Amino acid sequence: MKIVIVGAGQAAASMSARLRAKGHDGEITLIGSEPVAPYQRPPLSKAYLLGQMGLDRLALRSPEWWVDQDITLRLGDSATAIDPVRRVVATDKGEVGYDALALTLGASARRLPAAMGGELPGVHVIRNLADVDAMAPQMQGGRRLIVIGGGYIGLEAAAVARKLDLSVTVIEAAPRILGRVAAAETADMIRALHLSHGVEVLEGTGISRITGTDHASGVALNDGRELPADLIVTGIGVLPETALAQTAGLALDNGIATDVMGRTSDPAIWAAGDCASFPWQGNRLRLESVGNAIDMAEAVADNILGADRPYHPKPWFWSDQFDAKLQIAGLGTGHDRIVKRPGDGQHGGSVWYYRDNRLIAVDALNDARAYMIGKRLIEAGRSPDPDAIATTIDLKALLA
Repeated sequence: MKIVIVGAGQAAASMSARLRAKGHDGEITLIGSEPVAPYQRPPLSKAYLLGQMGLDRLALRSPEWWVDQDITLRLGDSATAIDPVRRVVATDKGEVGYDALALTLGASARRLPAAMGGELPGVHVIRNLADVDAMAPQMQGGRRLIVIGGGYIGLEAAAVARKLDLSVTVIEAAPRILGRVAAAETADMIRALHLSHGVEVLEGTGISRITGTDHASGVALNDGRELPADLIVTGIGVLPETALAQTAGLALDNGIATDVMGRTSDPAIWAAGDCASFPWQGNRLRLESVGNAIDMAEAVADNILGADRPYHPKPWFWSDQFDAKLQIAGLGTGHDRIVKRPGDGQHGGSVWYYRDNRLIAVDALNDARAYMIGKRLIEAGRSPDPDAIATTIDLKALLA
């Protein structure tokens, strides 16, 4: 069986490794538009941008591994169309036939429209190696950075910029930072962290445009103010890559729609990672995380080989900002109660999410113990009394 994987990121690397580990000895071909082999993306906005991690350490596998595993890498080659009848992927460099095709295309950064100045030189996004390589030389001490968007990527970029001694302003149009992804209590901890490091945080503040003609020079706010800047980062979310799936006539629903096995509306085509949505608790879910990319890719690999193993996500995330680590287990969507526990240090603590008296998620800032215990409880389907979370001195007792 010839297996072709389009999109050469974390999910593709995990899927190809799993296929070989499970005994598949047929052809495996990875097609990726970037010129480099699959690499880690999370460090791009952190250690790599800071200059603390080189490209060699970003690589998910050594060059020798791909050769040893007899996996063909077609790098710097963009897939342009899928012919599901002939079972062929068309690329810039020719056609590739498949028996089973997996789409691990990831997502692309949202950009502000050109009419708002979103395409001016000096306006950056953080999604891939080329994005960060273009931005890193501009991150020089004394310069002024404006970050548009108070989500994780924008806040991580702000933290790196302050470490490099830039002056930083974060602008969030919503009433508060992390509005889509975390409770107000978690946002409060993260905001305090940034303020303590000299980041200016403007919430409930919309922008009308990025100013400048040949290069971004600042941001015009809806209230009439203009803020000067030497460079701008937009962290306003991502869009799942679905254009290629569309050429094959695949069903789309918040990404490429799959069933619980990871199979698309075409039985020979599968999808995993940031680009794919799947059934979950009566709805459809699409997760943007390394954990999901790995776990779903491995489930899809098993199912391509006939395992018929439904994918049950165990969501976890993390974000490094300054010297603090935020760790998240579960999904807090639809919570109706929050319990907060203080941490040991100045910037630390945990936020526990309940829905219908069931523990569904935990955010832990500089509190690895709370994260690990919360994660174990959630994955075991156990829900301690919310009052016990707040009052128990030793959280480990909740596991008894």
